[in-house]
Amino acid sequence: MTQIKDQGIIRETSCSEELFAIRDSLEILGGKWKLLILIYLKNRQDKLVHFKMMERGIQGISAKMLSKELKELEINELVTRTIQDTRPITVTYALTDYGKSVIPVIEALVQWGFDHRMMIKKT
Repeated sequence: MTQIKDQGIIRETSCSEELFAIRDSLEILGGKWKLLILIYLKNRQDKLVHFKMMERGIQGISAKMLSKELKELEINELVTRTIQDTRPITVTYALTDYGKSVIPVIEALVQWGFDHRMMIKKT
């Protein structure tokens, strides 16, 4: 079981608490595109990332799907949307501080993906 801090007290979670937590995580981060968007933004934290840049950089994503996923990530406070004072107006996206808290999860999934690919190649 996992340990959590609950009202200042460290305790072990119950199985049902863990199941609810993983369901919440998958609901917010799940699907084909959200983690790819977050990785894209993570790898460009020092740049102004606009919509078209992401659309071109994330292979296979449509403008409609990118827009939908960015809205959901913004609602869940993982991504910020900033209107730039330019002509024509451009909109940029970035990870929020809270969004950056997902980076260790993303990096663990990337490492697991590499390890899994290597394990499968061996067989």
